[in-house]
Amino acid sequence: MTDPVHKSGLPYRPGVGIMLINADDKVFVGQRLDSKLEAWQMPQGGIDKGEEPLEAALRELGEETGVAPHHVEVIGESAEWLYYDLPDDMIGTIWKGKYCGQRQKWFAMRFLGTDTDVNIATEHPEFRSWMWSTREDLARLIVPFKQVLYRQVLAALPQIRPASGELGSA
Repeated sequence: MTDPVHKSGLPYRPGVGIMLINADDKVFVGQRLDSKLEAWQMPQGGIDKGEEPLEAALRELGEETGVAPHHVEVIGESAEWLYYDLPDDMIGTIWKGKYCGQRQKWFAMRFLGTDTDVNIATEHPEFRSWMWSTREDLARLIVPFKQVLYRQVLAALPQIRPASGELGSA
């Protein structure tokens, strides 16, 4: 499959995204440090040269949230690459002007740790705060240009519920 052609002629940056789901069926979102807007997002980032998407997802999760690979279980992956375009006024300024947006492979991961295993004060922090969000609130919390993407992510990844025996269920 080839990437769609953007009107700018610029390519899409290859990336990954992570829907980290806790035992209460809530999703991790972080408030971006580099935005004047109240911009929240799920962990995501670029794929390094020679890196496989899952490898990149686990690396990005650690870099952005401090969550170690042994605190997650991969429970789903988007079958297709999902795309978003940057707003016109951001093209040429983000990622040194090389990309028009991102094409991302998304992973659903069950969080096996506790809130104390989350540490956004990483070596290169991206978030100023974080919280667990309902799926219904995700599109409301994120920047407008990623709202369609987030609806696609919710449709592409399984609606995982807490495993039997969790949260006091029999």
